Amino acid sequence: MRSVTPLEAAVAVAVAGAVLATALPAFVRNLHASKLVEPIDGLGRIATRATALAAGRPVESAYPESVPLTPAQVPAGVRVTDPPGTWEHPTWRALEFGFTVPHSFSFAFESGGSPEQAAFRARAHGDLDGDGSLSELSISGQSRAGSEPTVSPMELYREVE
Repeated sequence: MRSVTPLEAAVAVAVAGAVLATALPAFVRNLHASKLVEPIDGLGRIATRATALAAGRPVESAYPESVPLTPAQVPAGVRVTDPPGTWEHPTWRALEFGFTVPHSFSFAFESGGSPEQAAFRARAHGDLDGDGSLSELSISGQSRAGSEPTVSPMELYREVE
């Protein structure tokens, strides 16, 4: 059995470095993207349920009342398990939304209305790397007298902070 020459070792290290340099950024991007499943799925569930509720109500009360960021403190770079009662607000119950498993984002629901039009906006805030800089994703919808409720596309602000 022969030993590896310094030239062969240098070539092997260079090839390994090149592979790592191209694969690592893609891996990190995919890791961050997988962490966005929680807020995207959560906001989608909220919008679907809010729209279903609005379809059977008078326009001025189409959506449940506003509820502040829940949990109030955005998890900082960790997944948290909420204490019992965190998601018991009547709005979260009406929207059938909450977490019983560890999660990384806080959610809020804002609504308002008049006899002609009602609107909602659901937001998700997260601090995936714990640096104090927040990601925000939101979705909104509206209900107008005489028409079906609608939902706007999701908006992302600093989705990977």
